[in-house]
This record gives sequence, structure tokens and C-alpha cells, in this order.
Amino acid sequence: MIAQETSVDAAPAVAAVVVLAAGQGTRMRSSTPKVLHALGGRSLLGHVLAAAEPLGAATTVVVVGSGRDQVEAHLADVAPDALAVVQEQQLGSGHAAGVALAAVPELEGAVLVVNGDSPLLTTRTLGTLVAAHAAAGSVFTVLTAEVDDPTGLGRIIRDERGAPVAIVEERDASDAQRAIREVNAGVYVANAATLRRVLAGLGTSNAQGEQYLTDALAPLVAGGAPTAAVRADDPDDVLGCNDRAELAARRRTLNDRVLDELMRGGVTVVDPQTTWVDVTCTVGEDALLEPGTQLRGTTTVGPAAVVGPDSTLVDCSVAAGASVVRSHCLGAEVGPEATVGPFSYLRPGTRLARGAKVGAFVETKNVEVGEDSKVPHLSYVGDATIGRGANIGAATVFVNYDGVAKHHTTVGDQVRIGSDTMLVAPVTVGDGAYTAAGSVITSDVPPGAMAVARAPQRNVGGWVRRRRPGTPAADAAEAAESRAEALSGGRADASGADTDQ
Repeated sequence: MIAQETSVDAAPAVAAVVVLAAGQGTRMRSSTPKVLHALGGRSLLGHVLAAAEPLGAATTVVVVGSGRDQVEAHLADVAPDALAVVQEQQLGSGHAAGVALAAVPELEGAVLVVNGDSPLLTTRTLGTLVAAHAAAGSVFTVLTAEVDDPTGLGRIIRDERGAPVAIVEERDASDAQRAIREVNAGVYVANAATLRRVLAGLGTSNAQGEQYLTDALAPLVAGGAPTAAVRADDPDDVLGCNDRAELAARRRTLNDRVLDELMRGGVTVVDPQTTWVDVTCTVGEDALLEPGTQLRGTTTVGPAAVVGPDSTLVDCSVAAGASVVRSHCLGAEVGPEATVGPFSYLRPGTRLARGAKVGAFVETKNVEVGEDSKVPHLSYVGDATIGRGANIGAATVFVNYDGVAKHHTTVGDQVRIGSDTMLVAPVTVGDGAYTAAGSVITSDVPPGAMAVARAPQRNVGGWVRRRRPGTPAADAAEAAESRAEALSGGRADASGADTDQ
């Protein structure tokens, strides 16, 4: 189940989408361009592009300016077909829209214009706006919303019949106009030819000395052109993002939407306040997300799987019936009914087959763990292949790096690796073989063999008494020796008495 709406029923097509993404975003106080700040698995710009993509526009133009190199590089990753157009000087939204249209001079038909910092916009809202524009025969249609606090937003001015006649920015509004709660969403649909003409006539008689796209409405109304305004059903859809506090608020709203959709689709989310799921993740029915779970990137969780508590999965797949408990996983594949954790670290290239186990305090990297095989605890497994039904004893280390290159270890089916074994790659342990605890395995082990690679034990009697006199260890040893001598003597006396009788 995809954790975000991606389509609408019979969404009307537009000829082009223009995304305004050139602003400096100074209130973010960041070296990262505002539209590249991330939430829910995408950048602000990425969310806008994803919402508009299903509308089927033949052309997408993104106006860039501040941090243009970074924005263009990001576009190459997320929307390689989009046309990046540079606004050399940020002279307002009207000027930016004009720059975009100048880059596609042959464009005709309806143009959707949207700000690049509106991550909560949905395809459904945009589709509704485009459909209403077409149905009304409008040449310019604006998306609006009624909000509880309109501070900082442009107000929609309507006439006595309720028709929109102007959009007034707050800094230019009168006290009466500031009291209006219907605000401009910064999203417009306009006929390309009409928009070119009206943008050419925009002035700069405002507090900022800029060309406002919002000023396009009034002259069209005055000239008798058909215009319209469509109010969004959910006012959250139109919220922009200007600073870190607003970014956090949008992230919370977006995540609430994702979790709500998951729960309505049959996923159990124990604590939505501490569970975070990117819009790019998928979760199957009857899956259980425990508190403190974070699913990021392209992570997929299968039906009836359990993730959490306190687990983070990035670009991972968790198959049906598997569980990941209190663990951190990056680019790992957890097979059906496999178990991970607690306190495991699965790094990229980890692949667990059906029923495999990676237990407490285990780190894995670039490893295949076969069906029903176990790495129960306190081990490192890197650059390895483990067959079926094997057991890797506690504190085993796959020694894969010689200081220059990584090397591979192969462990066969039904192998038993003793605790505290060092497997020095490249090495192969054959099917059904054993290694003795504490061994350092540097040569291949044939199938069915027991590998013992450790020095014989040697006990040096009295060493502590001689070398550590007066220490607590020496005192304890002396007491133990005294008890042993006493016990030995008592047994001898009893034996002698029995003999005499």
C-alpha cells in the first residue's frame, strides 16, 4: 500500500506546469536552498513535482535562482525531464512566471503555476482546480483556502456576488482586508496567451517594488475576462514553508496524513506521535509498527510484519511475517519470517533468507544469510555467504579486511561455528563442518570436519601467590587453597576411620 495519494480520477491535463523555485528563503537561515529542505522522503520541491506529475503536463518548467546549481542537480535526479529556467534577479513571482513562459514561447493552453515550497499540495486538489478552471471557461483561476490565522498571506477580495476581484498581499492590505481569512494559495491556472499578456503589463507599485503574480487578477477582472477562485477543501494543502519551525509543522502534518492512510488501509500504528513513515515507503496489511519506528526512503514492509519498537529502516525491504526489533537497518533485505534484533545493525548488502535470524548486538554488511540460519548475538559478519541451517556462535568475527582489500568468507549448510571464532577471509567452511570455540580459522575447513585452531591450555600453578602477593586475587586464591586442603584432609581421616572399623 502506497503511503500517499498519487492520482485522481480522470485528472484533466494541463499544457504545462510552472514551479516557482527561485527564492532565497532567507528565513530558513541555511546554506541549502529552501526548496531542497526535506520532509517525508522528498524535498519541498519534490513534493510539489510529485503532486503535479499525474496531471499529465507535456512540459514542466522550474524557475531557479538562489542556489541554482544545487536545485538543478536535484532536478536531474528527481525530474530529469523538467526544464530549469534561471531567474537571474529575484524580482517577484510575476517576473518569475514571465521568465518561465519566455522559455517556452510556443506554449499554448492551460498553464498551472505553483510555488515550490508547498509540500502538502495533493494531486486531488490540483486536479480539482484544473477541472474547475476548464468548466468555468476561465482564463485565470486562483486556488484559495480559508484559514484560522491568515498572517503573512495574501487575501482574496471578492465582490458582492462572491466573485474574486483582487489578491492583496498583507503588507499592502488595509486593516479591513487583513481581517479576511480567505487567502491566496499561490497556485494558479491560466491560459498561456492571457498570462503572457497580463504579465507584460504588471507594475511594481507595492511595498517590495516587485512584480506580483497576484496582481494579474485585478486587470483581468477590470477588462471583463472570465476569472474564478476555487477554495481548497483542506486548508493545510496550501500551506507553504518559510522557516525551520514551519518545516517541522509541515512534516508533522504530512506524517499524520501518511499514518492515517496506512491505518485506514489495515496497518496497526501503535503510537502515531513517535512513528514516522516517508511518503515513498509502502506497508502491507496487518503489519505492526511499534512506537519509535522510522521508515525512510524506499523501504517496504510486507503483510503481517512487525517493525519496532525503536527501529529505523532506510531503503530496506521486510517481507511478510518478518520482525525487526530495536535495530538500525540500511539497504537490507529481511526475508519472510526472518527476525532481526534487538540492537542489530544491518548495513547495505545484507540479505536474510526465510526464517534467518540476526540477533542482539550483531553487525552485518554485504552478507547473505541462508534459510533458517542464525547469527544470534555479539558478532560481526561482513562480505560473506552463509548457507542453510547454519549457526554462528557468539562473538564470532568474519575478518574480511586485510588493510587493503575486502575478502569473502563462505560458510556452508548446517555448519556450526563455535563461539569466539575468527574466520580470516578468504576462507571456506564446508557443509556440516564445525569450528571449535576460540579458534582462528585461516584455512579452508572440509565438509564434516572439526577445525581446532588454538594453542593448548597451560596452567602455571601458584603464579598469583608468587607474582601478585597481597592482592585481593592472592587472598582469594590462598583462601580457596586452604579450603581445598582442609576438605582433602577431612576426607582422608574419614576414610582411615572407616578402614580401622
